[in-house]
Amino acid sequence: MASLIIRTTFLISLIGISLNSCQKKANSNSRAISSVSTPEFADYWYAGKAELVSYNLKQSRYGEVHDGKAVLIFVTEPFSKNKQVKLDNGEAAGDDKQTVLKLNFTKKFVTGIYPYSMMLSTFTPVELNKYPNTPKVTMSSQEWCGHVFSQMNLKKNEYEVSSYSYFEQEGDVKFDLGKALLEDEIWNRIRLDYKSLPTGEFDIIPGLFHTRLLHKNLKAVRVQGVLEETDSANFYSLIYTDRALKIEFENTFPYKILGWEEEFNGLGGKKMITSASIDKTLNTDYWSKHNSKDKYLRDSLNLQ
Repeated sequence: MASLIIRTTFLISLIGISLNSCQKKANSNSRAISSVSTPEFADYWYAGKAELVSYNLKQSRYGEVHDGKAVLIFVTEPFSKNKQVKLDNGEAAGDDKQTVLKLNFTKKFVTGIYPYSMMLSTFTPVELNKYPNTPKVTMSSQEWCGHVFSQMNLKKNEYEVSSYSYFEQEGDVKFDLGKALLEDEIWNRIRLDYKSLPTGEFDIIPGLFHTRLLHKNLKAVRVQGVLEETDSANFYSLIYTDRALKIEFENTFPYKILGWEEEFNGLGGKKMITSASIDKTLNTDYWSKHNSKDKYLRDSLNLQ
């Protein structure tokens, strides 16, 4: 992944100036979403299984890089438009039902004596042309100092944000944010239709992992989107004024996430890099694998 770091650093220096000096509009690449209606899509995403992928994680924290594990779990499920929760009986829900691609994104790493356990859940409609905005994102982070939890729910043209933290400066807050693209939905959009990803300059709400770890206020900011398509893999980058996220993914269906790098300013402005590289993949109905006899499946993902 070293080449990605070099290219990302170059993009920060090259594009960072334009974020402050020009007002170029984003190219949303808007078009009819065709991939979700193909037999190939149905065979993979509607087979009653989830895609579980483990990654070798290098997590930057406290000015150092810590080894860890990340897991991306993608699965389709019926979702209530009104309650914004998974439906118990999708067939009986009528017009309240929509199908979403759910991402459960976990990170586990240890800093010194104490561990971190983080999880992000993002619910993105499969029919992006009909429902262009992700209705819900949740994030939790636990470590020995305490834990935090954030939730965003889309209500018409605003996200209702609830955030709870053991830090005094963050505390328990509720506020509204104007509707904008979410960084946390990019992962799902790659899987659903990567060519719908916006390029150029646009507004985005940064990811909940990043804003909570760096104790940043959650708000929409300007960003530059860059999509690169190569013979070996595709790359999508989000270039902020002080940060860059680059995601590598397959250039053929099902567009599996191969890894990512995040470069940002840490304490004292020190440049830090968090990265992850793909390890193992397992497609299974994990929700039914909850007995002791199923523990061997963790070995398939190199998870302890």
